[in-house]
Amino acid sequence: MNTQDKLPEILKRLNKAYPKPKTALNFSDPFQLLVATILSAQTTDALVNKVTENLFRKYRTVKDYADAPLETLQKDTGSVNFYKTKAKNIQAGAKIIVAQFNSQVPKTMNELTSLPGVARKTANIILSNAFGIHEGIAVDTHVKRLSYRLGLTKNADPVKIEKDLMAITPKKEWGNISHLLIFHGRKICQAKKPDHQECILSNICPSRNI
Repeated sequence: MNTQDKLPEILKRLNKAYPKPKTALNFSDPFQLLVATILSAQTTDALVNKVTENLFRKYRTVKDYADAPLETLQKDTGSVNFYKTKAKNIQAGAKIIVAQFNSQVPKTMNELTSLPGVARKTANIILSNAFGIHEGIAVDTHVKRLSYRLGLTKNADPVKIEKDLMAITPKKEWGNISHLLIFHGRKICQAKKPDHQECILSNICPSRNI
């Protein structure tokens, strides 16, 4: 089965297994999602949700983040990895959003990636989950791993993987495919020990013998 034929079957099976997938990060508005996504780099979503529960209660507006003492914001995010850099990026981004975007999170890839700490993956997550805009496909470690194992890409670079996935995935599925691969990666196709017996894709996966 070639890649073009395989992908619809992959999507069909994963959509059945994980209906109506969505991000595991908790948020109530686009800026909260931006904050949570920046904090989630090399940190579990569960820990991020625990940190943001208090954070979102304390900081109500974009300006709150912009005006807070940096040391205080760093202390409030101190449970996550690289919290000092992340807090610095969040505050710098908040100041830009207040000054240049009327306190509204921008809705384009170019504008989002101009913010500190925001690369294509984060921008895709914001656009898709906060605004329903699909300019690309978010590629995290799970998406990268499963795309390679399933034979959907031969690349290791996330930007090249995104281009490969965009070329074969219907645009209406761009927002879903990341969630589907992430859910399956966490539950079944884990990095060290994929569970081939329970995998609904095993008979079409070229890596089933790893």
